[in-house]
Amino acid sequence: MHPGEIAAATPNKPAYIMAGSGEVISYGELEARANQGAHLFRSLGLKRGDHIAIMLENHPRYLQICWAAQRAGLYYTPVSWRLQKEEVAYIVNNCEARVFVSSVAVKEVVQPLLEVTPNVIAHYMLDGVMDGFASFEEALSRMPVTPIADQSEGALMPYSSGTTGVPKGIKQALSEKEYGDGELFAVMTELYGATSESVFLSPAPLYHSAPLGFSMTCLRHGITVVIMEHFDPERALECIQAYGITHSQWVPTMFVRMLKLPQEVRSRYDVSSMKCAVHGAAPCPIPIKEQMIDWWGEVLYEYYAGSEANGFVQLNSAEWLAHKGSVGRPMGCEIHICDDAGVELANGEQGNIYFAGGNRFEYHKDSQKTKKAQHVRGWTTLGDIGYLDDDGYLYLTDRQHFMIISGGVNIYPQEAENVLIMHDKVLDVAVFGIPNEEFGEEVKAAVQLRDPGDASADMETALIAYCRARLSHIKCPRSIDFHESLPRHPTGKLYKRLLKDQYWAPRSEQG
Repeated sequence: MHPGEIAAATPNKPAYIMAGSGEVISYGELEARANQGAHLFRSLGLKRGDHIAIMLENHPRYLQICWAAQRAGLYYTPVSWRLQKEEVAYIVNNCEARVFVSSVAVKEVVQPLLEVTPNVIAHYMLDGVMDGFASFEEALSRMPVTPIADQSEGALMPYSSGTTGVPKGIKQALSEKEYGDGELFAVMTELYGATSESVFLSPAPLYHSAPLGFSMTCLRHGITVVIMEHFDPERALECIQAYGITHSQWVPTMFVRMLKLPQEVRSRYDVSSMKCAVHGAAPCPIPIKEQMIDWWGEVLYEYYAGSEANGFVQLNSAEWLAHKGSVGRPMGCEIHICDDAGVELANGEQGNIYFAGGNRFEYHKDSQKTKKAQHVRGWTTLGDIGYLDDDGYLYLTDRQHFMIISGGVNIYPQEAENVLIMHDKVLDVAVFGIPNEEFGEEVKAAVQLRDPGDASADMETALIAYCRARLSHIKCPRSIDFHESLPRHPTGKLYKRLLKDQYWAPRSEQG
């Protein structure tokens, strides 16, 4: 299905609602604007398989632009408005975007792009214009609201968030099926119990593949989507109550923020409408998930997957309570745990996680990275470490590139992070390795306190002691630095590279 079919039957039904402004976009309006966008792209000479790039805040026109590309058989690449000019230019040039759409809200970042994105034939801006950018609204207004003659399925082409280096474009082959064949909805209906009467809350930035993918999938089948312009923990609870939210998608850091609201604030809102709260993107500390289930009930559904779409692992609350810490069992694929030589390991042994039987993918214009993600037997990996239990449930240990090697001992920082985040003074934490002349690396923590005024040598000592009381000393930080905020992606991923570089770069420069 697709929004056009919903619009034909119920044109006035809300397709999505902007939580902040209250603006409601009906399915009829979504269909009309998407058709105009598809005509605009064709008028510029774009054909099936070409690319556009979108750099917007959570804007009321975001999903309209995506649906225009989706129905025109185009690849569309969302770009984070939080990136710097050089990072944006890299993505736009690497994906070979022919059209770039932005808004006045991010004009400081996009204005310099005119000179460094030579493949772009049309730069558009919403909510106003500046030199080099044409009005997207004006260009759209001249286009028909009827469908283009050659509709076909396009595809999202996301880029990794670049937490360890330059972003990687993740490219899937375009579907050869007719426009309107949305394969992912089976997950929404069969696994998550969604219907056309469901109301979905999307609290995260649409430039990330999971929020955008869930929202696009919901719109294929008549579900109303509520989009938060920015995540705020109390505002999220307000939305659940006000709109009768039945389905939603989160990351663990959002759970942490909501749980650390005062009890009187949390109890102020009725969240009983929630039937399914999906979370992923990062492992959820066991105590955090226990508290969320106690609060919301057994409505939490966890998944482990990547934008690469090479595999999918999931479980519901009841399964998790019986296998605490697990991210689930594979669905439509198989999991293999291997050592660094590619030899498969027994249940309970930690190693590299590989998917078998999932979709094939490639990192755009990077055959070396594509090959590095492949096992000799054709299995593929996202670069994570974990193990399987005897019931076939997968447990994540950490990212392979986050592992700390201190004195020959492998240390996974996620363990210490999961402990420290539970301290009532801590709002966010990152643990990573820094240089140590004797052991190669030592464990360092970067901590964001709920009250920055609490930062002190005594607090550092107290947090280290708190960690050591719950973990082996070797896994705990030897020192802690306090930060006003950590470089965390709004989707929950942490830019540890930016923290680690502060300690490793000087050594590299000296070498």
